[in-house]
Amino acid sequence: MAADPRILDAARQAIERHGWREATLERIAGEAGLSRMTLHRRGVTREAVLADLARALQDEYRGALWPALTAPGTARERLEPALGALCDVCEANLELLAALGEEPRRAIFHEPGDAVLTRSVFTEPVERLLRDGAADGSLRPVDPVETATVLYNQVSWTYRHLRRGHGWPRERARRGVLDLALNGVAT
Repeated sequence: MAADPRILDAARQAIERHGWREATLERIAGEAGLSRMTLHRRGVTREAVLADLARALQDEYRGALWPALTAPGTARERLEPALGALCDVCEANLELLAALGEEPRRAIFHEPGDAVLTRSVFTEPVERLLRDGAADGSLRPVDPVETATVLYNQVSWTYRHLRRGHGWPRERARRGVLDLALNGVAT
């Protein structure tokens, strides 16, 4: 599929409206104003849609965290905007992430195998900040790989739950999640 923006937007809409299980290629085609046969001729499959959505989420996340990774200051000072950027990415994708379902989310976010860690593309920025923080003394020395997975999941899942499940306003959810996460690793 190679991320045709029109089809990817249509897929997001179909998934958000019907959930992943019911987001058929026919519904995706309808959202795009195309026929199902057009998608078939272009080689669009549900698996390709999921892979393109995963790449788009990864790119959005990387782009959102880059300013925090390259900013001046201690790792603690940079970790807050990094985790805040994670909240922003979650906010921009609240409906999509809620509609995907367990298996598609696992395919996007989890490394294959028995270790069951979050994919490194999502955790490496946090891992880098944890390593920097241990070196500059602004964060506790921790296992950076495991703690990055915990922080990524703590922030993203809790933020999404507070926004959707409890109806908290964006800033309240963000403030609560970041305070808890940052205090957990600060010196």
